Amino acid sequence: MAALYRHTAIRSGWRAVSGIGSLGSVRTKSSAPWYQEHLEMEDKGQKSPSRIREQKSSILRKPGVTPVDKMSKESLCELLEQNVVYREGPLVAINKPQGLPITGSPEGLSLVSILPELQQILQIKSDLHVVKAAPKESSGLVLLSTCHITTNKFEDFYAECRKSKRPITTFCAITLGVPSPTEGEIKVALKVENIGNLDLVVPVMHPSKGNLERREVKRTETWYKVLHYAEGCSLLQLQPKSVYKDQLLVHCTLKFCPILGDHTYSSRVAKILGENIYVSVDVATPKTQRIEEKILRRMHLTEQQVHQMPLHLHLQQLQMPDGPSGTHPTLLTAPPPPYFQRTMELLHLKMK
Repeated sequence: MAALYRHTAIRSGWRAVSGIGSLGSVRTKSSAPWYQEHLEMEDKGQKSPSRIREQKSSILRKPGVTPVDKMSKESLCELLEQNVVYREGPLVAINKPQGLPITGSPEGLSLVSILPELQQILQIKSDLHVVKAAPKESSGLVLLSTCHITTNKFEDFYAECRKSKRPITTFCAITLGVPSPTEGEIKVALKVENIGNLDLVVPVMHPSKGNLERREVKRTETWYKVLHYAEGCSLLQLQPKSVYKDQLLVHCTLKFCPILGDHTYSSRVAKILGENIYVSVDVATPKTQRIEEKILRRMHLTEQQVHQMPLHLHLQQLQMPDGPSGTHPTLLTAPPPPYFQRTMELLHLKMK
């Protein structure tokens, strides 16, 4: 895992990523982020000073968990510049922070709203637009382009993938609980329903033909695999074969394994006498996630701090169509954010 992070983590500015291509001019700072620094030093059998100081600290005191809505436009642009993971021709890929919406109201902060400033910082002459992006709730890859012809080729490729049910994206997630079996598919129809004045996604066990034809309900599918588990938690790999709002969050609850930091759907999973049960959706309204005391201790958190827990869902890999003469990779990769990696460390989860 350490070797993987050394190849993909971005310290500052633009940097070539192994197997992905050159980014041209390289700008780096003298010190690495805490998560990369201690990995590099421990490879050499050392413990970094920051590693020793922060050994007992929680993820809420780590860089990378500052709420996006509290950041200025300038600081957000700087953060995105530092997290460029690929740049070739008209394409730019960024590892975005959790909580950053792609679009939003004109007065709100979103990725689209800061594209002109980001374009200036990256010294790109043509306008940038979004090709593919991680949803607001998750961190991870955002693919941008300055060429609409290239974008159309990508959209055609993704449409063909969806038609043939080939995964386009690969997410990693930390969940409370271990799904059984440890590898498989989750297939369920979903719809949006208004519950308590909130539009929430709910499973539909027996959708009618009319519901499906009117697109009131959609059949969804996700392939999952447990990469590692410890302390009653799992590190999952998730590959959605369909696209639907909050699909991965809802699918994980159906396996009794809500994603860590899910304060919307996790209340649908409960335990009675040690057995998992699924709580009715009209009763399980959104609330702060309940986490077992032993896990809170591992993460150095109190119950009062849980509401600040960011969602541990990360868009890690994105399929790319074959470019002419291999002009770009067939797979883009971005490392999980620092708080995600710190949680893995605290819960003894390993990404092989």
